[in-house]
Amino acid sequence: MKINEQKLSEFVDRAIKDLAAGYGGVMIGLGHKLGLYRAMAGAGPLSSHEVAARSGCAERYVREWLNSQAAGAYLLYHPDSATYELTAEQSAVLAEEDSPVFLPPAWEVPFSMLFDEQKAIEAFRTGKGIGWDVHNERLFRGVAAFYRNGYRNNLVSDWLPALEGVEEKLRAGARVADVGCGHGHSTIIMSEAFPHSSFWGFDYHQGSIDAASENARIAGVENRVTFHVADAKSYPACNFDLICFFDCLHDMGDPVGVAQHARETLAEDGTVLLIEPFAGDRVEDNLNPVGRLYYSASTTLCCAHSLSEDGGEALGAQAGEARLANVFKKAGFQKFRRCKATPFNLILEAQP
Repeated sequence: MKINEQKLSEFVDRAIKDLAAGYGGVMIGLGHKLGLYRAMAGAGPLSSHEVAARSGCAERYVREWLNSQAAGAYLLYHPDSATYELTAEQSAVLAEEDSPVFLPPAWEVPFSMLFDEQKAIEAFRTGKGIGWDVHNERLFRGVAAFYRNGYRNNLVSDWLPALEGVEEKLRAGARVADVGCGHGHSTIIMSEAFPHSSFWGFDYHQGSIDAASENARIAGVENRVTFHVADAKSYPACNFDLICFFDCLHDMGDPVGVAQHARETLAEDGTVLLIEPFAGDRVEDNLNPVGRLYYSASTTLCCAHSLSEDGGEALGAQAGEARLANVFKKAGFQKFRRCKATPFNLILEAQP
């Protein structure tokens, strides 16, 4: 097969950029955990000595780190003054922990994937699954932090109001289940916004439930939100007005069975809120940076967990609206619709 030298050069360039991005992720983790970005936020141009002093770090390490950030366009370098500056836009992504686009903790996820590489190799060769609970603990922190701010900035203000009649029920006092709640950020956000409602978070992972309970205590909402260890087909039937699945249904081994259990535990006029990773229905619709992100995570996390459970449907993180609608149709739901979409999520509603 004859090689086109120009295409080869272009592809090598792409691969080198990806390799540099991987190195850059390590630098982002250091910048976040050492407070380097926070030290630069809103401060204007700073020398390496000033950044080191403000962050309490050694200048020689800081100087090399700053140059790596400048090379990646993660901050500005001013040659005339030999200073470095974190712009307002860069600060929103790298330094402001409540920003909807704050990303440094998300790097915990690929770091965990690297730690679990041998598990993935074995799974590829055997076809066996990898349960969520056996992954490196950095996964749990990274996923919780990555999704938290998206939920905080969209769930109450945009997604819940898009559901038919649900916001009114929540204001009056509703019963809500958050299935696959993880560290409980989504549950707590809803409980803070709707103090007359009662909330239950369920997850099969004990460590996540412990973290969620502590987060509820810190937020001061433990009187109206409780967390329990239970899988998605065994939590109790309580005539819930709303059952939520935040970025987790596609991980389930038996999504139809999970949806059937939700139908059985809903009130007669109840609603399911399904938040799923954004995806088109065809592979070619998802061949873009977001699709690459989700397909990669799905390979070692989402499909792997599904294959560890009975059923092993392995919908994957790029299931798409049509396949998800079919899940709820098989489970006996009569209504299913897309309410909203963001670059990262599909917001879907199902009713009996």
